[in-house]
Amino acid sequence: MTSPLKPDELVRYADAMIRTAFSLRAGDDLIVFAEPAHRELAVALVEAGYRLSARSVEVVYIDPLVRAARMRAAPERWLGYVTPWNAKGLREFAAETTATLYITGEGEPNALDDVDPARAAADATEPFRQLRWLRSESWELRRRWGIIAWPTEPWATRVYPALQPRNAVRRLAQDLLWFCRLGPDDPPGWKGLKEHLTDVQRRTARLTRLKLERLELSGPGTDLSVSLPPEVVFLGGGEKNAHGIHISPNLPTEESFTTPDAASTNGTFRCSRPLVFQGKLVEGIAGEFRNGRLVRFEAEGRNGAFFRDFLGRIRNADRLGEVALVDRSSRIGQSGRIYFDTLLDENAAAHIAFGMGFDKTRQREPGDRRTLGVNRSDTHVDVMIGTDDLEATGVAARGRRIPLIRDGVWQI
Repeated sequence: MTSPLKPDELVRYADAMIRTAFSLRAGDDLIVFAEPAHRELAVALVEAGYRLSARSVEVVYIDPLVRAARMRAAPERWLGYVTPWNAKGLREFAAETTATLYITGEGEPNALDDVDPARAAADATEPFRQLRWLRSESWELRRRWGIIAWPTEPWATRVYPALQPRNAVRRLAQDLLWFCRLGPDDPPGWKGLKEHLTDVQRRTARLTRLKLERLELSGPGTDLSVSLPPEVVFLGGGEKNAHGIHISPNLPTEESFTTPDAASTNGTFRCSRPLVFQGKLVEGIAGEFRNGRLVRFEAEGRNGAFFRDFLGRIRNADRLGEVALVDRSSRIGQSGRIYFDTLLDENAAAHIAFGMGFDKTRQREPGDRRTLGVNRSDTHVDVMIGTDDLEATGVAARGRRIPLIRDGVWQI
């Protein structure tokens, strides 16, 4: 199949991703996780890594069909088992010189159709039970990592069903360049992307300085209130990891996000976009929180039941780990399309996430191990609630109300 990007576009995309996702340096080791359908980008990333004088660049292929076969066939007690040699490798992922990059873009959309949700949940969470230190590495940002996208034919034809497959893939590839500020009308190189990330960082710093005590989100089917502790920090556009290296884990990105107090969420929500979860399209997601716990949950059809059962089997997946604000200046949102991929759809609209929260959203002294209301869980799943009608209001000291988003536009 003809490449969806011209040679110079592919070089520019690969270079920009590894420079901005985790600031790859000379002498670093890069590990790329890809599906077979991502091979072209994987090759380009290997070349880009060595152009930046990486010490090593490895590609690990994850085949969705092999993964599904394991989930179906493995004895229950061995679901999610991590071999000793892989456990040692995971330890090294936290080294200062190691960077890991994950490529998204479904290559086998129906791979998990016949997998039991209980087995899928066990396979996803067992590594955290077996290797307890994996949790703290994730919470404390000890790893340098990133997620980027590549247009596969199954994915592109879902986004652009009216186009021929080749044209759909090409169109989706151009979307990705535009979302990452790497299009033909953007500044040369990755300057446009860096400027955009700086703008998002400035906004999140402003949100932190407001010292908000509560966020209120209201829109069609949504009326949520979440409390924020005094130590709260908003993130977005990238931050420094535990080694002091700047990372921008999700590219493209538009969000300004934080972790609410895990026991504070109250109210109702209704998702504005479907969710693709474990390859399954989940629609009609809605529910209600009371004192931090999900007390009502709805989702349509068999896939909705799969998602509900998955969450129900994981500790604290019924609490919020993230609230993220996105306005309609988002290029992804401006496209007016649903992309059926969380990396893109969560940056098209405001969203919440079930499960694990982020320690980096709290200001704390070195050595302070308090959780400060951060939810602890073995999963993190984003669902989109934002629309052009969504209003976000911050409540500061003495009840001072601060409009954050009105008519779909940032007010700060």
